[in-house]
Amino acid sequence: MTLRLHDPDSRAFASDNYAGAHQEIIDAIVVANSGHQISYGEDAYTERLHEIFAQHFGEGVEVYPVFNGTGANVTALQSMLPRWGAVVASSTAHINTDENGAPERVGGLKLLTVETPDGKLTPDLIDKQAWGWGDEHRAQPLAVSITQTTELGTCYTVDEVRAIAEHAHSLGMRVHMDGARVANAAAHLGVPLRAFTTDAGVDVLSFGGTKNGLLFGEAVVVLNPDASEGMTYLRKLDMQLASKMRFISAQLIALLTDELWLRSARHSNAMATRLRTELEDAVASGRAPGLDFTQATESNGVFATLPKDAAERVRQQYRFYDWAPTAGGSEQRDSDASRGGREDAARGEVRWMCSWDTTEDDIDGFVAAIVEALARA
Repeated sequence: MTLRLHDPDSRAFASDNYAGAHQEIIDAIVVANSGHQISYGEDAYTERLHEIFAQHFGEGVEVYPVFNGTGANVTALQSMLPRWGAVVASSTAHINTDENGAPERVGGLKLLTVETPDGKLTPDLIDKQAWGWGDEHRAQPLAVSITQTTELGTCYTVDEVRAIAEHAHSLGMRVHMDGARVANAAAHLGVPLRAFTTDAGVDVLSFGGTKNGLLFGEAVVVLNPDASEGMTYLRKLDMQLASKMRFISAQLIALLTDELWLRSARHSNAMATRLRTELEDAVASGRAPGLDFTQATESNGVFATLPKDAAERVRQQYRFYDWAPTAGGSEQRDSDASRGGREDAARGEVRWMCSWDTTEDDIDGFVAAIVEALARA
């Protein structure tokens, strides 16, 4: 007998990682759990997974299931670069702010970061770090990494991704996409997954599943085999090779079958839109004094500012994170800007994330708590 150690009715808006696994994912694990299958990826589920990914991203793609997003990003970037290679990325990119130096200390890569107003790189911004080729004193900028959707909840359009890829390739650089929320991007853009990945010129994708209903598991998807080398060995070297890989593969198959990935992403996006709309109405009617929005809501996150005392009152009912991108932090665990600076704490910027299982009642209750706290403040 398993004892429940948490309140199943508790809700939070801190991260889409807080949500449990989708029941269709749990069912897929149960189905895969019977009998014996060959370990380390020679199982029937992983074989089928390659066919599923080819349907979404095109023939010839290579798929490598891994345990988590950091592992996916580090292993993918290692496969794209020589030891002297460097990666141009936004300063707010997850690989720079939330992976504890893993790309540099484990991957042996140099990150060349650029400040952006909305988390999105452009060809001009890339050029701020894309220089110095042939200079033995400078790490060689040989890859660009973009996040879709970004850490600030914004979304690259198909044309924006294509422009980055064309520019990077013209400079001899490869393009990596951190797709932790790639499903949310497709849902927002209303296009197939391959439209802003394979067809737009992305070379290697870190495909996210955990934030979209998986129990655990992501995948490195090599879209351009000429841009990646050694993934078979690097995955093991980076401790990302699952012995019972069928359980990751079965989840990814379920996610990409019958549009579960799209249904879940559309729902979490819609809940964020509802949250934003209801709060905008509250601001317009004077019921939410001191509340403002800092980024466009283009996925499942809402970024806003509000007085600190109001935020603390809301946290008594719902957990969420402060946000301090200019100080180099992101998902802060405490309201005192533990990884940010005083300037960011004073700014009062917060992030509210919706999940595949967020309900309209959750949104209504959260909005009511925010409005009440602002009225008291």
